[in-house]
Amino acid sequence: MIVRTVIAMTALLAATAPAVHAQVYPSKPVRIINPLAAGGNVDIVARGIAEQLSRSLGQQVLVENRPGASALVGTRYVRGQPADGYTFLAIANTFARVPAIIKDPGYDPLKDFTGVSLTCDIPMVLVVNPALPVKSLREFIALAKRRPGELTYGSAGTGGTGHVAAEMFSQQAGIRLMHIPYKGNAPATTDLVGGQIMLMFDQVSTSAQYIQAGRLRGLAVTTRTRSPVFPNIPTIDEAGVKGFEDSTFNGIVAPTGTPRDILEKIRAETVKAVAVPALKERFDRIGIPLVASSSLDEFNAYLRRHVGEFAALAKTAGIQAN
Repeated sequence: MIVRTVIAMTALLAATAPAVHAQVYPSKPVRIINPLAAGGNVDIVARGIAEQLSRSLGQQVLVENRPGASALVGTRYVRGQPADGYTFLAIANTFARVPAIIKDPGYDPLKDFTGVSLTCDIPMVLVVNPALPVKSLREFIALAKRRPGELTYGSAGTGGTGHVAAEMFSQQAGIRLMHIPYKGNAPATTDLVGGQIMLMFDQVSTSAQYIQAGRLRGLAVTTRTRSPVFPNIPTIDEAGVKGFEDSTFNGIVAPTGTPRDILEKIRAETVKAVAVPALKERFDRIGIPLVASSSLDEFNAYLRRHVGEFAALAKTAGIQAN
């Protein structure tokens, strides 16, 4: 009788283990690894989200910076961590693009990771040095067609968001520009302001101060809707290159195999976090619209689309890592 009772209790505990597991998570601090430089958009967005998650989860959610090698250092680190819901990776477009242009990236974005949620979707803006004799996108395209391959644009590096946006734009607008890759966004912006290069596709959040000061001229934004920071700057689609759309997204992923109930819990809490008025207003002021995915499946489909689209663009445009 005692043996049967013990067996029955063991079976009951086994059956209820998943529910207990879900109820007690998290039982220790959770880490979000930022594989890019401290102080950038990925870092500040991850920290804003982590602050809210710490309150809602009842455990500290810590952002840990592990930058290096086009985000490969931090990404590979998270790939090797246990899929237990205590280590996540903050990502941007680079996460989906690097494997298409590097021979041995050390990770597969779709096989080694699973998506949790978007956290923001940042418009970019085509900015030119004011000395360039154009005041609209149509004038710029006309000038580029008269001077094929002569107009120089900077980016934070081959395969980065600015480089990809310029390649996409050039293909759709039927023009040819000259790419000057830099070792980061800051030196590229410095040279653009100084007139060493002529244009850039830059995030609204980092170009805003220069546009407002008259040191750069914004011609058009890359998203389908105008940026609330610059409501008078048209979209590229509105300005004549129909169907054009690109942006810099941030999100959260986890190692493949992380329990779905944990992924869903973090996603649901992220939805709540981005809706906190004070946090939303703080990021809106600097041109970073916070967003969250409506489901795990939605975000994973989003990642698959970005991986596939960039792989095709890299092949067509001949984009390769330096």
